Amino acid sequence: MLGLIGKKLGHSRVYNDRGEVVPVTVVLAGPNRVVQCKTVEKDGYSAVQLGFDDQKEQRLSKPAAGHFKKSGAAPTKRLREFRDFPLEVKPGDVVGPTVFAQGDFVDAIGVTKGRGFEGVMKRHGFRGGDASHGAKGWRRRPGAIGQRLFPGTVMRGMKMPGHMGQVRRTVQNLEVVQVLEEDNVLLISGSIPGSEGDYVIIRAAKKRKPKAEKKK
Repeated sequence: MLGLIGKKLGHSRVYNDRGEVVPVTVVLAGPNRVVQCKTVEKDGYSAVQLGFDDQKEQRLSKPAAGHFKKSGAAPTKRLREFRDFPLEVKPGDVVGPTVFAQGDFVDAIGVTKGRGFEGVMKRHGFRGGDASHGAKGWRRRPGAIGQRLFPGTVMRGMKMPGHMGQVRRTVQNLEVVQVLEEDNVLLISGSIPGSEGDYVIIRAAKKRKPKAEKKK
């Protein structure tokens, strides 16, 4: 699977070929360094391990430092494996946003913003209680959650107040609007999970075929 580790920088708007304004998410998608290449003969499966965002060597654990030293790649803060990577690479190589082309469709994986403890109206979209006609104190409450004699307990999975956000989510079939090679930046249509500065995974869309030919 073709993919990159990136960092969400923010949002912007650009004009497409038809003069239409397209909202985009700006993603710093490189440089990604090849740290390890796994093979079926040696490891049981084919994969490429990429590293992103430089890290000081003194901040690494000894096993991590040895792993980077063996590959000859500079230490990075993030590592991610991509199985069946379609490009021919070796440890120490650098890949960037040019693995994707304008018009390609990608999936973006990130961790959503944390919202803290939220009630059922914000967390699950409940309508809440009546605001008039004698209803008092039930404006943002969920209402009854139990049953009668049988089974007499709260069912598992009941939608209730609780922690909201800060979970891994995937947004599929986002189009690559522009590839800025000199800045290692991808402009991707739509929204990507996470806050500005969060790490994201950009991979080739699993449910859409690419429009453009890949640059190798």
